[in-house]
Amino acid sequence: MGSEQIRRWESGALAHAVTDPFGQGPVPWLRGDEAYFGDSGQVVPWYVDAEQVEDAPEEPRRGTRSTGRRPPVRRAAGGPRAADDVRRQIKGFASTGAVAPGEAVDFHITVDPPQEFSVDVYRIGHYGGDGAAKTTTSPRLSGIVQPPPLTADRTVSCHHWWLSWRLQIPAYWQIGAYVAVLTTADGYRSHIPFTVRDDHPADLLLVLPDITWQAYNLYPEDGRTGASFYHAWDEEGRLLGEADAATTVCFDRPYAGAGLPMHVGHAYDFIRFAERYGYDLAYADARDLHAGRVDPTRYRGLVFPGHDEYWSVPMRRATELAREQGTSLVFLSANTMYWQVELSPSPSGAPDRLLTCRKRRGPGKPALWREIDRPEQLLLGIQYAGRVPDPHPLIVRNADHWLWEGTGAHEGEPVENLVAGEADRYFPRTPLPEHDERVLLAHSPYPDAEGVPRHQETSLYRAPSGAWVFASGTFAWSPALDRPGHADPRIQRATANLLDRICKRD
Repeated sequence: MGSEQIRRWESGALAHAVTDPFGQGPVPWLRGDEAYFGDSGQVVPWYVDAEQVEDAPEEPRRGTRSTGRRPPVRRAAGGPRAADDVRRQIKGFASTGAVAPGEAVDFHITVDPPQEFSVDVYRIGHYGGDGAAKTTTSPRLSGIVQPPPLTADRTVSCHHWWLSWRLQIPAYWQIGAYVAVLTTADGYRSHIPFTVRDDHPADLLLVLPDITWQAYNLYPEDGRTGASFYHAWDEEGRLLGEADAATTVCFDRPYAGAGLPMHVGHAYDFIRFAERYGYDLAYADARDLHAGRVDPTRYRGLVFPGHDEYWSVPMRRATELAREQGTSLVFLSANTMYWQVELSPSPSGAPDRLLTCRKRRGPGKPALWREIDRPEQLLLGIQYAGRVPDPHPLIVRNADHWLWEGTGAHEGEPVENLVAGEADRYFPRTPLPEHDERVLLAHSPYPDAEGVPRHQETSLYRAPSGAWVFASGTFAWSPALDRPGHADPRIQRATANLLDRICKRD
């Protein structure tokens, strides 16, 4: 976008949401009694401000399945109200990355006006279709107004906030993806995601893309202070593009809006699917892979479940080494490993709390992997081609391949709306990875924003080590696994075929 000024986002809105049909979606857990339904009969996302959306004619009703889209809705009576980044009714962050059972998570939380609040902690999973289960609730805590965020050269940090609550992770807790749900006494709500991991053996290691989540984080989305790798504000409260955005962002701050990262729903879609069908999962964050806290060669496969655009050199080195030693790789989104980033300590010395990506600014080597002779295709088998303005069908190719077995898919069959958000394809002039076999499993035409014909492709190859490397080439693959309104049995079966073969080392 350069320095072009684009529309100002309303407070509490999720940045980029209007261009990402398969981004956050409705609240990706709590489909049972604690979910709230609007007048359309659809789940009301907690990041929607009830005062800023339209009313619809009918009364809310329970039990209706969501389509995953965002119609105008009104918060049902008695439901929670989403905190925002202007009034900061309740916002918080965790000052550690992934933790192991027996370790502690420190939460730093601001509450305005000061009042009591509580924290309900949920583990994401299938849980009979509910999407999560409550694991613990804090005592009533005393909330204070924390100091304003500190800023330096567009970098926003809240590292100076006081500790609000320390959660000691019991030894018996399951590893997994967790969400702390913060609720004030007067009914405002926000969220803090965190991960519990350990070193137990498992078939599959799920790598949550916390680095990419932070790259998109515009906190505080207040029209003045917030900045991400994509946006910042000018003096008049207008949102600026990438040329004026941050080059360094900090993990010591809440996520914008309701406190959930962009695209976090993609990871939760995969987790619900995998737990429903009994796959043996271990968990880690991208920063664990970067820092060497996990050994990816111990697993039969690594799964990258969502948008995972920002990679450090150690992340890529560890993943390539895993492939060379026979660990399979599963990339369920698009635009993976596009930008090269660096991680550095916070001013207090806490490791990996600052994330830097110069993009095309300043002297030195480019930050795109493909511009330093390390194109993504050398690992993935395909690479980023561009945005998809509107969802289009994925067109099945090589339907007799074992990945499509049992799906009922035929050659040239469309899988509706599966090419969405962003797309990858094979670039003939870009080197391929070493492989013993390789196949393209979809070839899907779509027009770009200017109407120019483009196409998406889905790739699978087998490395000389025996490792399989799968890349879906679209944002919409993970939502097709378990998101209401988007789940597709053909994609569910194809993914199961892939994971079964990896877990059995076929």
